Amino acid sequence: MLRWIPDFRMSQAICVLVAIGSAVSSLEAQETFSWSGAIQGGDVVTIRGLNGEISATAADGGQLVVEAVKSGRRSQPETVRIEVIEDAQGVLICAVYPDAEGKDPNRCARGDDYEMSVDRNDVRVDFQVRVPAGVGLDARTVNGDVEATGLTGRVKALTVNGSIDVETRATASATTVNGSIDAALGSSAWDGPLSFKTVNGGITVSVPNGTAADVVMETLNGALESDFPFTVQGRMGFPHRKLEGIIGGGGERLELETVNGSIRLLSSG
Repeated sequence: MLRWIPDFRMSQAICVLVAIGSAVSSLEAQETFSWSGAIQGGDVVTIRGLNGEISATAADGGQLVVEAVKSGRRSQPETVRIEVIEDAQGVLICAVYPDAEGKDPNRCARGDDYEMSVDRNDVRVDFQVRVPAGVGLDARTVNGDVEATGLTGRVKALTVNGSIDVETRATASATTVNGSIDAALGSSAWDGPLSFKTVNGGITVSVPNGTAADVVMETLNGALESDFPFTVQGRMGFPHRKLEGIIGGGGERLELETVNGSIRLLSSG
């Protein structure tokens, strides 16, 4: 006969673990934000955060939709406000943290007028953006990944501690410090130089077959790989691995630079 005898010590341990898990989850308060509005094709939606990831996908229609989840342990989510500015350039949306004592006030603005710091506020703001066709994306954060997939407008992505993953039918550029970069560009018609730069991480960029560009690929610790035949103008050697040359007869400048990581320039066919 098989008999089951409850192990009360295990039951008590499970109860303790459940209680700890509930207590931990209750420590993190959350608050949500949602905004939607019309935006013209060719305009740009700019997202500026500090702590948190930015994720962008294609919208079903012509409405721009931005959702944000604010969460914090020591600091309350409501201490960080989401500010929306609509102007001739498109839509600018910022996570605005409380002003720090003795410092310039935080403000949401374009260009050099932008000012932001967290000053020990630990609120994390994760953005989810649905971008209409033909609209560009300028996504910037400090601590968090940036992901943009299925877009049709130009993409600029910037973070410091995080990876960047971009897919667009247009062109893109990306910069991080601690993280990898993976970008797929759908257009070979560039209206200016493109750059993909990191310090600690690999870089993979795919461009259409037939792309014409002046290319610089440089790493200190890693390999260089290209699907495209190069007309070499620079050199490869120790300690730097650097390749300068042209593909497809040359054109706009394409820079791929890292310190610790390999670089791959791929053809998307």
